[in-house]
Amino acid sequence: LTAVPRNYDPVLHPFEVPREYTRALNATKLERVFAKPFLSSLDGHRDGVNCMAKHPKSLSTVLSGACDGEVKIWNLTKRQCIRTVQAHEGFVRGMCARFCGTSFFTVGDDKTVKQWKMESPEYGEEEEPIHTILGKTVYTGIDHHWKEAVFATCGHQVDIWDEQRTSPMCSLTWGFDSISSVKFNPIETYLLGSCASDRNIVLYDMRKSTPLKKVILNMRTNTLCWNPMEAFVFTAANEDYNLYTFDMRFLESPMMVHMDHVSAVLDVDYSPTGKEFVSASFDKSVRIFPVDKGHSREVYHTKRMQHVITVKWTSDNKYILCGSDEMNIRLWKANASEKLGVLAPREKAAMNYNQKLKEKFQYHPQIRRIAQHRHLPKSIFCQIKEQRIMREARRRKELNRRKHSKPGSMPFVSERKKHVVAVVK
Repeated sequence: LTAVPRNYDPVLHPFEVPREYTRALNATKLERVFAKPFLSSLDGHRDGVNCMAKHPKSLSTVLSGACDGEVKIWNLTKRQCIRTVQAHEGFVRGMCARFCGTSFFTVGDDKTVKQWKMESPEYGEEEEPIHTILGKTVYTGIDHHWKEAVFATCGHQVDIWDEQRTSPMCSLTWGFDSISSVKFNPIETYLLGSCASDRNIVLYDMRKSTPLKKVILNMRTNTLCWNPMEAFVFTAANEDYNLYTFDMRFLESPMMVHMDHVSAVLDVDYSPTGKEFVSASFDKSVRIFPVDKGHSREVYHTKRMQHVITVKWTSDNKYILCGSDEMNIRLWKANASEKLGVLAPREKAAMNYNQKLKEKFQYHPQIRRIAQHRHLPKSIFCQIKEQRIMREARRRKELNRRKHSKPGSMPFVSERKKHVVAVVK
């Protein structure tokens, strides 16, 4: 006879695990049922949305720039446009708000940098910029310092400007190529990162007024974003469908390669907690990645959404904004099945309990399958399948080569190191 363990303690329930498993399964199913992330669409632009900026002080204000030179300021609570400025001739290439929130800067194809007031003009007042700087070449990006009256623009080179002067304080360059984006580090505020079209990611130090080091990847990087919690971590959005999270102290190999997109990644933005980031891609989808995972936890798409060019994660960690080719800005929940509004204490307790159950049983096959299931557009689904086949073929080819060559002549190269060509200091 097998010994049957008897549990005589009335507090401990003999079927606790099966009961909790059932609850976890139900919680996971309900999470998928209630996953309705799309909230609203802000329409009003007459051309594709090219760039966006967050207001540093106000959660409900967001700025967007379009391909026809128009800048709009939106109120997210009312979900309507509160002001429109015809800022540039041609594209608005980049925009950023000043750290105090009183004004914002735009750069465009007409070789100008303009500073605008955040408030609407008074009755009878003209809609005019505070300052206009006319440059020699087209500027492709702009970012403001997080604490001082200094901003950086990029184009032919990286220029650092004082707000009071019409010529740059210093110009930084390394190589001879156009630079697509520049970003200030939010913690170590004198550090900058930039992406050039000759496949480089270059890091600069404003105090030394020289470039620090650069990493050369296999393909071009479109933009990068610094982690707002860890000063030395940044994520780069690349043309080869991947995102790379680097530690700027060890650029030899990325900390993590995030793969899931099936076309070039055009923009990336961190959540204010620094634990996740959102990426926008040419494949008409938006994905949310945890920083330490190689695959996305969520993918957002709609039938009408075209190539997503810009994306922002709001400062209260609740919403995601994305601007795309077909003139719309879409507002999504950062957590697809989250209930918005005021929660009763019992609701909150039940949610926390369900969350813990899902975490406890997350690796159970049945629960994992339900939690990870996503419906994808046919084009993305087919491309994922195709790329899986291609990856397998490459792996098989490498294994066969290794099998039929001299032992040790074909070293193993890890997935992380494959994509980095060189690091130059």
